[in-house]
Amino acid sequence: MTTLTSHEPHGAHQTKAAAASGWIGSALEYYDFFIYATAAALIFPEQFFPKGNPTTAIIASLATYGVGYIARPIGALVLGHLGDTHGRKKVLLSCMFLMGFSTIGVGLLPTYDQVGLLAPALLVILRLIQGFAVAGEISGASSMILEHAPFGRRGFYSSFTLQGVQVGQILAAAVFLPLAHYMPAEQFNSWGWRIPFLLSVVVIIAGYVIRRRVDETPAFATEGDERARPSSPIVEAFKYSGGDMLRVVCMALMNVIPVVATIFGAAYAVQPAYGIGFAKDVYLWIPVVGNIVAVLVIPYVGNLSDKIGRKPPVIVGALLSGLLAFAYLYAISIKSVPLAFAMSLLMWGVVYQGYNAVFPSFYPELFPTRIRVSGMAISQNIGTTITAMLPALFTAVAPPGSVNIWFTVGAIAFGITVIAALAALSARETYRVHLKDLGRSNAVPVGKQEYERMRARVLPGA
Repeated sequence: MTTLTSHEPHGAHQTKAAAASGWIGSALEYYDFFIYATAAALIFPEQFFPKGNPTTAIIASLATYGVGYIARPIGALVLGHLGDTHGRKKVLLSCMFLMGFSTIGVGLLPTYDQVGLLAPALLVILRLIQGFAVAGEISGASSMILEHAPFGRRGFYSSFTLQGVQVGQILAAAVFLPLAHYMPAEQFNSWGWRIPFLLSVVVIIAGYVIRRRVDETPAFATEGDERARPSSPIVEAFKYSGGDMLRVVCMALMNVIPVVATIFGAAYAVQPAYGIGFAKDVYLWIPVVGNIVAVLVIPYVGNLSDKIGRKPPVIVGALLSGLLAFAYLYAISIKSVPLAFAMSLLMWGVVYQGYNAVFPSFYPELFPTRIRVSGMAISQNIGTTITAMLPALFTAVAPPGSVNIWFTVGAIAFGITVIAALAALSARETYRVHLKDLGRSNAVPVGKQEYERMRARVLPGA
């Protein structure tokens, strides 16, 4: 429990419990989401699509990865409404069950050789359910943690949401490593890849046990009973916070960096059509190590944003990680595994975290409590949906055999990060604004000296 000032919502604030729930829940749920991403690059082109044209198979497989993002705006509408009208806890439990069961379904699917076109059709349906489910995870978990956190520590605690996401990515890649390395290739390609998907039964059990123990946030409770809450938080979000929603859409385009690092980068490095020739088990270590570094960096950046603000880390992280995308792709193009490792660690593990660690506090702070989950969920998922189409676009504009693939893809990625940086620059600063005043354009931030005194009071017991 944390001590509250009179300017914050009163009630039991389960700061550490909420952070732990967000961390573990996000790790488990994004494990589900990202094992699909890994398999889409490494396995699905051979298992779920015709083998006559490898380039077509790669494009089709990466497109199914993007299909999950198409469902995310729809999921954001439904789950955002649920989170703002019935509570953050209910939306997080709903996300977990939908994600877990759909992922298990992917592990049970027949292949193209067994059922023909029915295989990719079923794959698309299950990916749509995954996308629908994950749409409410980060916005729900970030809002839950933010509203339980003490003033002056919201950036630090909210960053645990994304630390959990990075852990989920580590698990997603790491679970494939022993399978790809130790299993004979024929067995791995025929049935071994299914094991990570079937292990998602753990998500359903563990996630339920953890999340049911955290109470609803005091901020949500002070909004009154269900009759006093907005009947249509989505309409209110567009009507009163449309500008901030547009900013979040543009900032969420930063998802281009993990797309370059793990999705297109994986296909570029390992698929025979590109002629690079990285071994699958070797390449899998690149996102694993990069994410391990990210897990260590994230809480420090989150804490830094509580000291200097949300905007500086986001802007610097966006521009520098965009520039480093060139170097990362160039390292793959010259077939240098050590350089690819180094650029991955720098681009994704360190610099990108300037954005990644801060947006779980920055985004929900742009919206008032009554529309917080809807505003963040809808706008963030629109942005990430746009970037999810990029792997197929990259492959189309820079297909196997074309010249300077690394430069073409890198230039597009950098241009996108510039847009994200400009959106952050245009946003108002939020870190010194009390929770009850968030979302108001005329909110007066606490003075710097008073803010530091308040931070000092909550740090010992936070």
